Amino acid sequence: MTDASAGGPGTRRVLHLGLGNFHRAHQALYTEDAARSGDPWTITGAAGSTRGVVEALRRQGMRYHVLTLGPGQTDIRTVASITDAFVAADEPARTTAEIADPGTRIVSLTVTEKGYGISARTGGLDLDAPAVRHDLAGSPPRSTVGRLAAGLLRRCRTSAEPVTLLSCDNLTANGTTLAGLLRDFAGAMPARDGAELLGYLDGAVTFPDTMVDRIVPATTDEHRRLAAGAGFDDEVPVPAEPFTMWVMRDDFAAGRPAWEEAGAVLTDRVHDYETAKVRLLNGVHSLLAYLGLLTGRELIADAAADPVVARAAERLGDEYEPTLVVPDGFDVAAYRRQLRERFANRRLAHATAQVGADGSLKLAQRVPGTVLWHRRHGTLPAVLALTVAAWLKCLAHPEALPGGRAPADPNAERLPAMRERSARGGTPERRAHELARLSLREEALLGQELGEQAEFVAAVGELLAVLERGGVAAAVEAATGPSAGGHRGGGPDVPSRGP
Repeated sequence: MTDASAGGPGTRRVLHLGLGNFHRAHQALYTEDAARSGDPWTITGAAGSTRGVVEALRRQGMRYHVLTLGPGQTDIRTVASITDAFVAADEPARTTAEIADPGTRIVSLTVTEKGYGISARTGGLDLDAPAVRHDLAGSPPRSTVGRLAAGLLRRCRTSAEPVTLLSCDNLTANGTTLAGLLRDFAGAMPARDGAELLGYLDGAVTFPDTMVDRIVPATTDEHRRLAAGAGFDDEVPVPAEPFTMWVMRDDFAAGRPAWEEAGAVLTDRVHDYETAKVRLLNGVHSLLAYLGLLTGRELIADAAADPVVARAAERLGDEYEPTLVVPDGFDVAAYRRQLRERFANRRLAHATAQVGADGSLKLAQRVPGTVLWHRRHGTLPAVLALTVAAWLKCLAHPEALPGGRAPADPNAERLPAMRERSARGGTPERRAHELARLSLREEALLGQELGEQAEFVAAVGELLAVLERGGVAAAVEAATGPSAGGHRGGGPDVPSRGP
């Protein structure tokens, strides 16, 4: 549905929550390219709380540059699809008003996994989170879901025009998930308000699932120098790889830009594309990040160039691949070859610490479903267990990392207490098993379902012990073993030890 007149006459605008690099190198570009169809839309960007990008864009007349960087390739283009920007934390009333404005036909989001306030235990909205409790008390909203609820309730009470909420984050069934979170919030609101919001959500709001794919690292001074060398004085240029992909379900309540004219794929099989991307790209990316950190590599490209780490990454892809339902025309082998080239792209300078950040949220999206598939088929994904073990090692033992700093993680503050408790376990092997048990089973940092997989948790403990005893090379050898695609029971190729 591309009829921009849907939802009434007036402005055709996207309000985007989360004005980070990814949006500016992905959806903003697709929107600008779609305007060539003769159906221009504009974007108003709402940064969460960071003022730097907003202030820089205003100084630059709402123009910025995307630097497409590949081997032997440097392409720089000016982007002008974002025509206004503000900071949501500074202007909560404006956020509500922008969502309620009938001219806003789409509210899109790139707020990262942690921005949704999902409970690791329930998979629904964490109603005990301080920001959510604050919003439910009727204060100016601070949480993403609270901001959406406030704006949608006002929209319902003023124009009642239809609108689409478009999540572009790496969440499983992201649109469906966002709809569920909003319903959870509405269910906790005062009865009249909640019922009114639920009725509006059911009757006038759509939540298409999407899959987004482009590697977009943080901006560095080198990227600013590249832009300046080409004659562009840009404080906030965005580096990105040449590859880009956007898949979405065509379910828009009030029209949309002609994104297919810019290369977007419209399909009812978004979930299959999303699963392939989240597992083969994001899942392997996480392994490269944690093993890279443990071997002193600051960049993903350097980690991918290490033969030992590369072997683990390839075997992890072998564990992920059989779990996929492949869409027609999607060549998994070609995609995996492309990924090897993309991971090796040194021009991006993609930091292992950046990719490894928020691991408890990212791995919760990538690990449990894959483990459950393997257990149903009688196999144990040992390299996936190594991914979790390496993440735990990075988080619980930052002294082992360059600079002694663990990657940022919303659950990092819970690890020291678990580490202290596990230290009472006696031998180093038993301590490693106890840390795996505490973090995955008792605390369920990656979700309740995963914590119930006792054999997988034991494999994580085994490999954590090997990491601590023999380092990355020994752990990769133990996890990869003689065959790819998961071991038939029994755990990785290390002696069996109980917790």
